[in-house]
Amino acid sequence: MLGLGIESTAHTFSCAVIEKKGKKGKILSDVRKIYHPEDGEGIHPREASRHHIDNSSIVLSQCLEEAKISVKDLDLVTYAAGPGLGPCLRVGAVVARSLASFYKIPIYPVNHAIGHIELGKLLTGATNPLVLLVSGGHTMLLAFLNKQWRVFGETLDITLGQLLDQFGRSIGFASPCGRNIEELASSSSNYVTLPYSVKGNDVSFSGLLSATKSVAKENKSDACYSLQETAFAMISEAVERALSFTRKKELMIVGGVAANKRLSEMLKDVCKRHGCKFFVVPIKYAGDCGSQICWTGLLESQVKSGVSIKDTFVTQSWRLDSVKVDY
Repeated sequence: MLGLGIESTAHTFSCAVIEKKGKKGKILSDVRKIYHPEDGEGIHPREASRHHIDNSSIVLSQCLEEAKISVKDLDLVTYAAGPGLGPCLRVGAVVARSLASFYKIPIYPVNHAIGHIELGKLLTGATNPLVLLVSGGHTMLLAFLNKQWRVFGETLDITLGQLLDQFGRSIGFASPCGRNIEELASSSSNYVTLPYSVKGNDVSFSGLLSATKSVAKENKSDACYSLQETAFAMISEAVERALSFTRKKELMIVGGVAANKRLSEMLKDVCKRHGCKFFVVPIKYAGDCGSQICWTGLLESQVKSGVSIKDTFVTQSWRLDSVKVDY
């Protein structure tokens, strides 16, 4: 079975083709074009959507060409229906609807966050993990129970990805800022005490952001190092508590921030203390991509026949713990 996945929730427009055989999936192509704002600025939804419109046909054509197939070979079309930025979501939905209606192909709306998890399981081999989803849009600890992902902890204000991006922009980086902060942090080992806020199994990053901006006025490298050490320690505490509660023997990190090596180092130590296997999604697929949407749609096709065009939708705030997972 061949599927096409379309991702357009934020700064990335991506198309991917995956071939599914039984329970295994093979990524035949995954093409992306990323909107880059000016240095020091964040994503502007209108400008990002224009970027997606301008690049959608190029990305789609290249994706099909790399997969060595035509649209007529596809068994289904999937698109990210949320959560995300409204103008950006609508671009992907329009492309998917156009293909589905013209070529009479089944269409599947997919939850972007669940896409991160399902692709992570495919690529890492994790079977029943505690999931740490950390990205620009999410900071959540999740476990699967009774056909739904259950939240065991999350951010009370901004996400880990937003923390890194907002701080990075304040010192002149362009979004996404995680890689630049990680590089700058590696040049320092001087820890400056910063606010540490874990409430039960939830975390709060807004106070940490404000305090780190003040430190950056004195030394940017020390600020980046201290920010990472504090934020990741907060996450590690929440993960350790969730592992103790759920007694899971697998931990899997997904989302754009999963690419950070220091975060993985700290979580590996947590897993060693709990006799838990550690999985992290490959860096190439940690960020937003069409593959996560495609693979989730292919899984849904096992129990659903798609939706009609009039029932396709986009929802900016679509929590993954509200979605029934029947496959």
